[in-house]
Amino acid sequence: MEIPATGLFKNERHAFIIKEINLHNKVLSSELSQKLNVSEDTIRRDLAELADAGELIKVHGGALSRSYHYPIQQSKTYAHDAKKAIGKKAIQLLRPGSHILIGTGTTMLELVRQIPDDLEATFFTVSPLMALELATHPLIKVILIGGQLDMSSQINIGEKPIAELADIKVDLCLLGAYGIDPVDGLTENDWSVAQVKKAMLRAARQLAIITISEKLDSSLPMHLCPLKNIDYLITELQPDDPKLDGYRNDIILI
Repeated sequence: MEIPATGLFKNERHAFIIKEINLHNKVLSSELSQKLNVSEDTIRRDLAELADAGELIKVHGGALSRSYHYPIQQSKTYAHDAKKAIGKKAIQLLRPGSHILIGTGTTMLELVRQIPDDLEATFFTVSPLMALELATHPLIKVILIGGQLDMSSQINIGEKPIAELADIKVDLCLLGAYGIDPVDGLTENDWSVAQVKKAMLRAARQLAIITISEKLDSSLPMHLCPLKNIDYLITELQPDDPKLDGYRNDIILI
């Protein structure tokens, strides 16, 4: 969406903010101010109005998606059907007896909810929400990697999880994507979160990225890894969809 130099009308700004928070689960006032060509005071008022309307949760410096706040509100999950389809596809990568490291996000939740009850495996996660959801499966061993909980990303951050991740080697890491692009690779918009995700990548023999197709061809400031480091890319699209052409040479598309 191209933003005119004069900015947008309020209802247009609100629609843009809701779309951004649906895609990324969080927004920062400073980034919205730049993208929308308005002051941070204007953005703060917009976020307050949207929070009052029940569209998001306002926090210091920005806002969080209501669909990704405990308890999880499945009815408010953006692109729920697509995320459920992605989760179903990703199940095929889970092998009995394997050790798996998973990230967080509403798409990841849909994956975890569809894990068969007869799967016996060990899951590591930096997300308390994922640990709680995984714990509902009787044969799964859940190991929560600790640290300071970052409320916007809903994962544990800091030196502790990075150190703990350095001591493990798992068969597969499953991550959601905040930004993924053929040139810039996998990207993130938060420095502290990016450091933990980089540690997750180092801890895994294989990497699978799960994301709705709307996040394809988007790039954020913090670089995580190039496309060549990704083994699998799972979206709601068919593998032969033209939207995936830029990813076809480096990655197995599911």
